[in-house]
Amino acid sequence: MAKPADPAFRIEALGRQHVRESFHCGEERLDRYLRQQARQDADKRVAAPFVVVAPPSEVVLGFYTLSASAVRLDELPADVTTKLPHYPLLPVTLIGRLAVEQSRGGQGIGELLLLDALHRSFVHAGEIAALAVVVDAKNEKAATFYARYGFVLLQEQPRRLFLPMKTVERLFGPNSRA
Repeated sequence: MAKPADPAFRIEALGRQHVRESFHCGEERLDRYLRQQARQDADKRVAAPFVVVAPPSEVVLGFYTLSASAVRLDELPADVTTKLPHYPLLPVTLIGRLAVEQSRGGQGIGELLLLDALHRSFVHAGEIAALAVVVDAKNEKAATFYARYGFVLLQEQPRRLFLPMKTVERLFGPNSRA
């Protein structure tokens, strides 16, 4: 599979030109984050927010955030840990938030955002180690969404899921780091 793309949409780092005020995904915490906190997180480098727009408009139709994180070795399933070094913490990429404008639900934007997040994570895992991508699903509907793409539950936290980077590599192919 090649890098995810759709000529009707553009995914890019959140910038000052993006119109966020009208964004409404149905989850007030995510709406408020995009409107009030996302730019600050980007400026302070605590999260990297990415948005999807439909050119030539700069109105945000959806977004996600990426950041470096870690999981404890004992959080991972035993079948995964058998081949890993026994470090207390292991590096992962965290998809901290992912949301789609409510009026755009069912149009594949969520999948487009997730695939873009996975591709970015895979590309950068070769330069900044990450053995998996982790998400904290906000509710059961979100957990089901991620499970459709192969994410599995971590052992200790409810609705915290992970996808091994080897699985992401199979999704995009070993030569798709460009």
